[in-house]
Amino acid sequence: ERSIAQAYVKVFGRARSLIYLEDQYLWSFAAANVLSDALRREPQLLVVIVVPRYVDPAGRIMGAASTLGRERVQDMLYAAGRDRVAIYDLEREDGTAVYVHSKACIVDDVWMSIGSDNLNRRSWTHDSELSCAILDSTRDEREPRDPSGLGDGARKLARDTRLRLTSEHTGGVLDADAMVDAHNWFRALRESAEALDAWHRRPGRPAPVRPPTGPPDRTGPRPATRAPPLGPRPFARPGRPPASPQAKQSILMDS
Repeated sequence: ERSIAQAYVKVFGRARSLIYLEDQYLWSFAAANVLSDALRREPQLLVVIVVPRYVDPAGRIMGAASTLGRERVQDMLYAAGRDRVAIYDLEREDGTAVYVHSKACIVDDVWMSIGSDNLNRRSWTHDSELSCAILDSTRDEREPRDPSGLGDGARKLARDTRLRLTSEHTGGVLDADAMVDAHNWFRALRESAEALDAWHRRPGRPAPVRPPTGPPDRTGPRPATRAPPLGPRPFARPGRPPASPQAKQSILMDS
């Protein structure tokens, strides 16, 4: 039974404006190939992915293999999309990394899925999974009304879910209405991540809490952005907005 995998292949093949993913692993070369093809095909396509900061399992052998797999997938995506790809993770108020276990996907504010399957071959071929793909019949009248340009319009559930998740992950500090447009949304997330990373770099600010079994820091692949690099880490550290340094909220962090 391959219907979940087939759905992803079909919908990524139709993506024109944005792909938003939350995934536990992000180490499937098959999925990365489909995403990379979409990025090369569509020069305006933006991809945002939320993953755990540290891979699971994190043991001496499996952890190293899992980390390497995820880094290679990142390399593939950045090579295809460069600064149109952003990979984030989350942290709690005390700096502890949030383990992202959700599996969600939104494409062009039209199609969305949620379920138990990860974006990898094991979920698609061996594990027992249940996932639901949704095409809402209610169109969203906010501009842009047809993000893909294919006549599909924008659907209220998919768009509202993307904006709600963004608001939740950024502690509610970003204006959801200002992020309806995919480019504004993508830029706002990156600017927030850079500002929060800068907050953590200030003298006396607490460093994010690392689990004792976490992988060592390394300089990970990052997109070719115009902004300066965010630091020698697999994913840049989140922090707090400079305008409100005492605020304690969960936040996305850029890679």
